[in-house]
Amino acid sequence: MSQPVVLRGGTVVTVDDAHTVLEGHDVLVVDDRIAAIGVDLEVPAGTDEIDARGGVVMPGMIDTHRHMWQTAMRGYGADWTLTQYFVWNYLDHGKKFRPEDIHAGDLLAALEAIEAGVTTCVDWSHNLQTPQHADAAVDALAAVPGRFVLAYGNIQDAPANWTANPGFRDVLERRRGDVEGFQLAFDVTGDPSFPEKPAFEVARDLGLPVTTHAGVWGATNDDGIRLMHEHGFMGPETVYVHAATLSADSYHRMAATGGSVSVSTESEQSAGQGYPPSWVLRTHAIPMSLSMDTSMWWSGDLFSAMRSTLSADRSREHLEAHAKGETVTHHALRAEHVVDMATMGGARALGRASDLGSVEVGKKADLVLIRNEHSPVGFPILSPYGHIVFQAQRGDVEAVLVDGRIVKRDHRLVGVDLAAARRTVEQTVDHLRGELGEDAWQQGMNPDIPETKVLDNPYTYTDYRSATTHGA
Repeated sequence: MSQPVVLRGGTVVTVDDAHTVLEGHDVLVVDDRIAAIGVDLEVPAGTDEIDARGGVVMPGMIDTHRHMWQTAMRGYGADWTLTQYFVWNYLDHGKKFRPEDIHAGDLLAALEAIEAGVTTCVDWSHNLQTPQHADAAVDALAAVPGRFVLAYGNIQDAPANWTANPGFRDVLERRRGDVEGFQLAFDVTGDPSFPEKPAFEVARDLGLPVTTHAGVWGATNDDGIRLMHEHGFMGPETVYVHAATLSADSYHRMAATGGSVSVSTESEQSAGQGYPPSWVLRTHAIPMSLSMDTSMWWSGDLFSAMRSTLSADRSREHLEAHAKGETVTHHALRAEHVVDMATMGGARALGRASDLGSVEVGKKADLVLIRNEHSPVGFPILSPYGHIVFQAQRGDVEAVLVDGRIVKRDHRLVGVDLAAARRTVEQTVDHLRGELGEDAWQQGMNPDIPETKVLDNPYTYTDYRSATTHGA
């Protein structure tokens, strides 16, 4: 077990059920648990002390949907639409990723996560074309001292096929203790023949949750939700990603069966899955967590996710009111709510609310200290929740603990060989650039203004065309 640690004198944002804030409190960590919270705590001899005065101590954040394998291509798709993303990754170039390329992206993404205070992250790994690709992903995640859930998927094949591959089950069995857990990651097209049904049956047989991109404009729709519901495959453990363009009927089905939605606001705003759905999910009391989607497009920063989600929700609230000639006088969604989504929301979605997501005695010691004495933005901290959402950013994360272990201190990752990670990423970039050729490489990164045309089905295993798709 690790050395005891105490964070002294910080403002503790507990994110407990009452959203309690404790000023000038210490947090004592013994082994992997929060042992005590109080003022001027007595601590065991030899305890490592971290000065948290003038800072905020909060729970480690939880990202419930990040395509970590794409991080080696950081920023490449900054000007893409969703169609261009589908074409590049699903139809043209995703199949060129070797196991070592999956490893490079996952390793960089895992380091990026803990550096930004994201202590638990779901690797929505939907390019595991072979068991070797999956092993490479697990190897990378296991090499970084964070909590990582591998959501196993393969966009290059039908879910019914890859879940039937004996190599898939072999990976799950062999690598069970190397990551925090597993999910199955695949989408439901809405094809009336329900070709995804065998994959759901495998998930049920293995006792694994399913995470699925739902309500994505032009790709997944209400028919997919209806098929899942009618066949009994919607439950509290199901995580719906985006869920931005669904009908009231679908939201009712989701609410009734107890699943949650992973809201990726930066993605939804930019790519076009639909308007970020927190505003409508609130009306149906559907639980929410937050996610960043992919660093191939956006940041890996949940501070940005909180800020953009709160802003998008309020923007919609004002827009709806103005359309009726009304004025919003009180915000329904507040800073403390999106902090809850980024912490306890993720814990609930992963079935870990009992030991993750809040700063409470007895819970796992996954903690983040926000403090930057070199920045004028670090003070004053008058509204701790407001400070986290609208003032703080990843550069203000001074310290991070995962499972009681200090993994970032004094704004630096601890025991990490960034140079080695950089070399693996450079090798992946060189490989992909060589495979594409310079013209295709530049074209992919700088897409022309396209013709008025929509990719009406990015899923190669079915000819079904979404009812929501509007052709040219």
